[in-house]
Amino acid sequence: MNILFLTYQGDVAGSTGSISYLAKGLAERGHNVYVGCRKESLLYEILSKTKVNLIEMKFKSKFDLKNMKHIKEIVNQYNIDIINAQSSKDRYNSIFSKLFYKLPVKIVHTRRQTPKSSGIFFQNWFYNTFTDIIVAVSDEVKEELVKSGIKESRIEVIYNGTPDYKYSAVNPENKEKLLKKYNIEDGEIILGSVSRRKEQDQIIKALALLPKNYRLILIGIHDNEFDNYKPLIEENKLEKRIISLGMITGEETLNHYQIFDIDILASVMEGLSQSLLEAMYLGVPVVATRAAGNISLIKDYENGIFFENGNIEGLASAVKKIIDDENLRKKLIKNGMKTAKEDFSIERVILEYEEKFGLLLGK
Repeated sequence: MNILFLTYQGDVAGSTGSISYLAKGLAERGHNVYVGCRKESLLYEILSKTKVNLIEMKFKSKFDLKNMKHIKEIVNQYNIDIINAQSSKDRYNSIFSKLFYKLPVKIVHTRRQTPKSSGIFFQNWFYNTFTDIIVAVSDEVKEELVKSGIKESRIEVIYNGTPDYKYSAVNPENKEKLLKKYNIEDGEIILGSVSRRKEQDQIIKALALLPKNYRLILIGIHDNEFDNYKPLIEENKLEKRIISLGMITGEETLNHYQIFDIDILASVMEGLSQSLLEAMYLGVPVVATRAAGNISLIKDYENGIFFENGNIEGLASAVKKIIDDENLRKKLIKNGMKTAKEDFSIERVILEYEEKFGLLLGK
């Protein structure tokens, strides 16, 4: 198959990893895979030394005539069978390009988080009419899409996955270095949160309810965004207990899981979290909101623990239970590792996409 992935995003986010794993995996299985994205994006950099064919592409708007023409040229030059669009601008432009130029391609959209623009009549009509398949990365994303007006018959669920090979970047020797770097002493409990700015104020408030030997490391929040949390941190006198590392590399992030006692995700709009999968894979117990795609990933008190969005006491209690109950902690770690390594393997994701694409093409 000749497959074209499109995204105008591709920067530091779990979705960037998910797209790269899928594109690389399909290319390694012998398909001709092309990715159209910004040359300055992280996705372009990640895929630059793989079998994936990279095409520099600009997406100025949802109705970008130059982009539509560029898509048409790529489809014709490389005999593209399927366009898999990942983000709003490329979703619109892929459809418009097909319609304007009568391109003989199938259009697949992947939705990696719960929809922000729900119930817009034109958008729903547009996607329902001109998209062959909409892939939702969790059952909860599918449910939200249906509620917003997308036809259920148009939606297929293919969960995100995580690849074994990326964890080769984890070096056990880095653990001691990081402990020294952050002056972490014996008996201190390190909570981690790896996410763009997504309700981290809940984690900060929960930290204020926990003993003083609990500390928090935040990864993935821009410095200017972290500034918004400083009044809350100062109000609760947590300045010495919280470290924000901002935007660090994927390899650096993976190595930091080694010093986390618990990984927390407070997002309410997650499709299916790569950071939770990473923590599970690396043997870090997880706590997350009972919301969105977290529900497809976590079985409460089996491979992780839920807290209700806004229930700060519940979040603090869940954290304390994991630390205080060794048997529970071991259970969550064991089952979490199985979840990430077996149930949500990237090999399963690649095969499912390959099957869906093949069915679309009658293969």
